Amino acid sequence: MIGSAGLIQKKLRAISLLREHRAVLVALSGGVDSAVLLAIACEALGSDNVLAVTGRSASVTDDEIEDARRVARQLSVRHEVVETLELERTEYRANAGDRCFHCRSELFEVLSRTAGQRGIDAIAYGAIVDDLGEDRPGMEAARKMGILAPLLDASIGKDDVRALANSFELHVHEKPASPCLASRIPVGTEVTVDRLRAVEHAEAALRGLRFRQFRVRHHGEIARIELGVGEVDRLIDPGLTAEVVRAIKDAGFRFVVVDLEGYRGGGQIAGRTERLYSIGPTRESGQ
Repeated sequence: MIGSAGLIQKKLRAISLLREHRAVLVALSGGVDSAVLLAIACEALGSDNVLAVTGRSASVTDDEIEDARRVARQLSVRHEVVETLELERTEYRANAGDRCFHCRSELFEVLSRTAGQRGIDAIAYGAIVDDLGEDRPGMEAARKMGILAPLLDASIGKDDVRALANSFELHVHEKPASPCLASRIPVGTEVTVDRLRAVEHAEAALRGLRFRQFRVRHHGEIARIELGVGEVDRLIDPGLTAEVVRAIKDAGFRFVVVDLEGYRGGGQIAGRTERLYSIGPTRESGQ
């Protein structure tokens, strides 16, 4: 069951928009928004007329790729993984506040070539109404390149997406938001493969320790951890704290601190380190 009549009308609006095209390529990220878009596209056009494509680069984790594959398999949709080269773009690496514009431009250019090669006349991505209230340079790239946003145009928001994902029985229906790894690097700090890998390994370690909602922000030698409501209380356990410190230092950081403001999300984080407390030694032995 989907739920309210209002949500049903929104879904029907998205279906109507998609049916203006004979076939569509869906940018499938591995998150819940694009998964729902893919499911609705299949309902609108039939899975044979839908192609799911996922961009892969150093800023995308293997877990995200696997989630995208699972969603495509569940919906019986053709799925391709394509390489994107945003790290070769000087403007992307510079991370001056418009990084997402250059990342999305690269992705949509690659998807446009793929769509042309497959004879597909439309590309869609999973923007929703909640995205309008945030700093989203990537949405400007989508507008400039004529990428469709059926969920946004149908006034579908985050709560709607969760309900729809549950109705489609998608395994990602409760998955926390997970923007690309580059969002953990403060604006003004260059995006490099080494920094992306350090964040990836640190967050994989926290996931392995059963933390659910978190970010590891890269501040040079310092890993700044943001934890969701209630999760910071777990660090009262000295054994778990030691495991967290060890795992994050193994990822390449020298110091581990927890942000007392907690998890905030967002894709453009300035270089802030105030309101922190350390959960590891703050001085090396002998200093």
